[in-house]
Amino acid sequence: MASTSPHDPTRATFDRRRRRTVGAVATLAGAGLALAGCSVTGSGASTGSADADSSGGTVVLVTHDSFAVDPDLLADFEDFSGLTVTQVAPGDGGALVNQLILTKDSPLGDVVFGIDNSFASRAIDAGVLTPYTSPDLPAAAAEYAADDAGSLTPIDVGDVCVNVDHAWFAERGLAEPVTLEDLAEPEYRDLLVVENPATSSPGLSFLLATVGAFGADGWQAYWSALTANGVKVADGWEDAYSVDFSGSSGAGPRPLVVSYASSPPFEVPDGATAAPTGALLDTCFRQVEYAGVIAGAANPDGAQQLIDFLLGAEFQAGIPDQMYMYPVDPAAPLPEAWATYAPLADAPFTVPADEISAHRDDWIRAWTDTVLG
Repeated sequence: MASTSPHDPTRATFDRRRRRTVGAVATLAGAGLALAGCSVTGSGASTGSADADSSGGTVVLVTHDSFAVDPDLLADFEDFSGLTVTQVAPGDGGALVNQLILTKDSPLGDVVFGIDNSFASRAIDAGVLTPYTSPDLPAAAAEYAADDAGSLTPIDVGDVCVNVDHAWFAERGLAEPVTLEDLAEPEYRDLLVVENPATSSPGLSFLLATVGAFGADGWQAYWSALTANGVKVADGWEDAYSVDFSGSSGAGPRPLVVSYASSPPFEVPDGATAAPTGALLDTCFRQVEYAGVIAGAANPDGAQQLIDFLLGAEFQAGIPDQMYMYPVDPAAPLPEAWATYAPLADAPFTVPADEISAHRDDWIRAWTDTVLG
């Protein structure tokens, strides 16, 4: 995760969620300061939960700056468990992993949420996690395991895909693209905006989609073709979606943008029966977000209880509305609009975690040389 949230499908939604997230963090931070006297300002400085017992006490959740939970639901968990949950939010998903590694000898907290499959292997290889397999982990979630040891627990999933403005193409009588290859065809020249993978989590996911599609020896040639075909690069999701994309409230000039499979429901006007935008499901990369017990946690029992809570039916059911991702539990209900307008891809592109870990930085540098020069 980078300078923009990977889960916020529209500017309005982004703003609404941003307020909610900041409010939740502020509330929890205040509670943490009052009860534990520790810093939760996101600077990386924290005393953790050294006052915790084997059960109850304080559990410190280290997460990215887009984490959101219903405050009433969290309060119920605290009442039930006897735990007080405080949050540390050092930044986006990439910063999250970096901070865990830098503070390995003095952990930021007890449990982490928000490491995605782009960075999972880096955290595992650095030894900042203690394996834990929750009894509440759905069997169907096994396909998202980051390793065989259970170092990370999958909590939610989502697809990063090219989104299309249906009306723009219909008005011009131009067929919509379907595949990644289509995007490099002359009829789609100057129509696509993407995010920079060096500064944006969805940008990195789309780069990985092209690596998965064209292989380590072919993806750079594909990006050369996209560059020659007029692809525009934005620093982050908000600029790409809200400023450059014609299908958003910003009404920009480009009808193709890298966003999320969950974005189209947020563009449906009240009373409408069709979404004005859609996700091109043959262009997607599957993103998985994980939780894990931090190695050296002062309250490992509380950390495990919090992971169980994140897998619980109520939290899983709230993930679409709170974080705009899909619950990892297939039994969790989806909002009606999601079932209609936001299907996940049947066969998203993937890249093995160990390959991402080994080549991520080199791929970003090569992409920068190829696309930005």
